[in-house]
Formats: sequence, structure tokens, C-alpha cells
Amino acid sequence: MIAHRCWAEIDLAALERNLALIRDSLPGGIRYISVVKADAYGHGIHPTAARLMQSKVDVFAVANVREATEIREMGSGWPILILGPLLEEEDEAVMDFDLIPTLSSENELDRFIKLSHKYQKQISVHLKIDSGMGRHGIWWQFASELIEKTVSSKEIKICGALTHFAQPSDLEFTVKQRENFLSVLNYLKIQNEKNFLVHADNSSSLRSFDSENIFNAVRIGLLQFGISPPQGSILANLDVEPVLSFHSRLAMIKNLPMGTTLSYGREYKLNRDSKIGIISAGYGDAIPLPCGNRAHGLIDGKSYPLVGRVTMDQTLIDLTDAPPHIKIGETVTLIGNQKEKRILLTELAKHSDTIPWELLCSITKRVTRIYTTNRK
Repeated sequence: MIAHRCWAEIDLAALERNLALIRDSLPGGIRYISVVKADAYGHGIHPTAARLMQSKVDVFAVANVREATEIREMGSGWPILILGPLLEEEDEAVMDFDLIPTLSSENELDRFIKLSHKYQKQISVHLKIDSGMGRHGIWWQFASELIEKTVSSKEIKICGALTHFAQPSDLEFTVKQRENFLSVLNYLKIQNEKNFLVHADNSSSLRSFDSENIFNAVRIGLLQFGISPPQGSILANLDVEPVLSFHSRLAMIKNLPMGTTLSYGREYKLNRDSKIGIISAGYGDAIPLPCGNRAHGLIDGKSYPLVGRVTMDQTLIDLTDAPPHIKIGETVTLIGNQKEKRILLTELAKHSDTIPWELLCSITKRVTRIYTTNRK
């Protein structure tokens, strides 16, 4: 058996508990759209989607056709929404795998009508509105003509509408985006259709749900994996649990004299005789390049600084103050708990000059995923 040099532990029971906690915090009738794009944010699409299916999410949302087909091959009972635009050669997958594309241009409408004729079947879509993001979606002021053409066609059925907020922390701009989006919905003349999903919010932008509000679904991504949104969201204070932890092992320990410079670029110089450990993981696994000289790792429940520039396969850690019983092969935790100590994903992301989303998605395929069910 080959020992793991670095691995990520994913607690599926924590994922299930998080989902239950989130659902309980939402008003009745609000649909839960589980966003599992980018391999479920690095957690692994198949095990996580299977657990989410057991937990009865309402809709899965992904970025592209390939991700959608992976989920569809697991089961036929869940709507799967593709958030990103389709390439023309991907269109037929919508019919082959019973997927819901987003619609945001007349080009797409013409393609979907043609596809409907070929398969002799109506296609359901969600209308994607650009309310101020400047990315995917039809610009809100130009949406009326596309809506009119879509509604008048028998081949296409609009069964939902969505937008994305550019900066949920900017309440004024988010309110403006919401108003822009609502003006388009008013043109659609939705009359409380039960199965028509209207969703703009994720866990960061969700401030409230009004009974008079037309919004009836929320997209949940990182929150279900234990990453809390900023303060201001109604979900910010939920006691969600981190689902993923990341670990590696000490591959070597060596003594180096004072004045030695470490790693590429010689960015760190030892100011005393030191004991340096070599962690068997680097930026080719999941440890971001900027972490050197900033972040820490846990060994036997104590924190030690990462030193020198992180390299592709190895990272250096200063063990000068470590007790003598620390040996080669010890587990080094970069994200997660050891005894009473804890390193949060958000802490490592801060040291890396990045966001938790990017850090999770950077965990490469050579990092083994180990799935656990730590029931409480």
C-alpha cells in the first residue's frame, strides 16, 4: 500500500448537517438550488452530489454540460441547471441528458428552437438577466424583445429567471441590480406560478425573504461546505461546519546554520541555527505560492511557520522550536483541526491573497480525497 503524501478529508456527514441547518433557516416554500460546479468546489462531485441527493435538494446547478452530465448519470430525479452559456456543439446534450440551459441571447433561442424541432420536444430554460454584472446574460434593458420572441414560441418554455450580483457587500449597488432584475420580471408578467423559479441570491447576498417577494429560490454553494458568508446575510450566523480539511506529511527534517537562505528567490534568511522540515506538498497540490513566510501548519497540535517560497512539490516549515519527538512522517495540517488548534480555510486564503473559492478549486487531482461520515 502506498502511503498518502497529501490528502483532503471530506466529511459527508458534516455536509448533510450543514444542508439541514440551511434548509431549516429558510422560510417554507423556498427552493434550495445546490451549486456544485468545479467538482463541487474541489470536494468531489460524485460523493457530495450523492449525499446531497439523499438530503433532498431541489435543484442542482453547475457551470457547464460536462458537470451536468456527471450528475445526471447518477440519477434522473433532479432538475440540473447549467449556469454558463452552452457551446453550439453541446446543445444536443440538453435533450440527451434532460438538462435545463440558461437563455440569454437570440442566437441561443434560434438554436434551442431548432433543437426542439429535431427532438419534437419542448425545451425548458431559465432566462439569464445581466442586471449589472457585465458577464453572462442578456442586458436587462435589452431583454424585452428576447422575452417576447421566447414567450411566443411553442418550442421553448421559460420556467425560471436568474441574475448574479456583482458585489453583495455593496448594498446600494445590489439593490439597484435587484430593481433592474425585477423590472424584467414585471415584463414577464409572472403571476405566482408555483413551479417558476426566481433566483438572484446566494448565501452572501441573502438579506431577507419577504412573503410578498417574488423570489422563491436561493443558490447555495460554499455555505453548504461550511464557508460562512459575510455579516449582513441572514445566513451569516449559521453554525455550519467545515466539510474539507487538508493534510500532508513531513518527508524530511534537517539542521541548517544561521544565515542560510531558503528556497527559490532566497526570500527567507535564517536568523539562528534552525531545524527545517520539508512538507511533501506544494503548489502542485493545493498550497498556494504566496503562503511562504505567511501561513502556518499544525503538527501534533502545535503551530509552526511556513518559511521560504512554496515550490511545486514541497514546502518548508520551521521546526526549530518543535519538541524532539517530532519525526519524519508526522501529519501536517494546513486546513482543519489538530487537538485544540485549528486553521480555517479562510485563514489560509487570506495568507494566499485569494478567496476560499479559488483555494478549494486549486486542490489538484494528485491530492487523494478521503471521504468520512463523522456522525455526531
